[in-house]
Amino acid sequence: MHVAMTSAATHFVGPLTFETLTARPVYLNLWQNPDPSQPPHIQLAQESDLILVAPATANMLAKMAQGLADDLVSSLLLAADPKKIIVAPAMNTMMWQNPATQRNCGLLAQAGIDIIGPGSGWQACRTVGDGRMSEPDEIFAHIKHRLAIKPAS
Repeated sequence: MHVAMTSAATHFVGPLTFETLTARPVYLNLWQNPDPSQPPHIQLAQESDLILVAPATANMLAKMAQGLADDLVSSLLLAADPKKIIVAPAMNTMMWQNPATQRNCGLLAQAGIDIIGPGSGWQACRTVGDGRMSEPDEIFAHIKHRLAIKPAS
């Protein structure tokens, strides 16, 4: 398991937490390259059986839908097979319901990206509604199911 984080993500959970849990370095930028023969976003995309984006913010969903690649995570996602990607959206209800976000999710689904959730409930902004990230055990069950499916030979 590898962890790649955006700069914004490091404000919520420190990279050291993931380094401790995975016993591996956390990838933070395009220039952090343990294998100089390959850029990290290409290497991570090729080595991954599955890529989970959680929480998938409105910003990241928009970047993915438009093919923008301005940091390690968005570059990694653009370099990956869309059928390997699962996103777990998490944002304020109004942001989730915004037509632009809904359009972006539609484009991602058309590309073969798997969208899990969001759920409904308390949000970080102290409101209640749709947009809450699916519960970790629900996401984990979805991942286990996806990894258990064997591609046709």
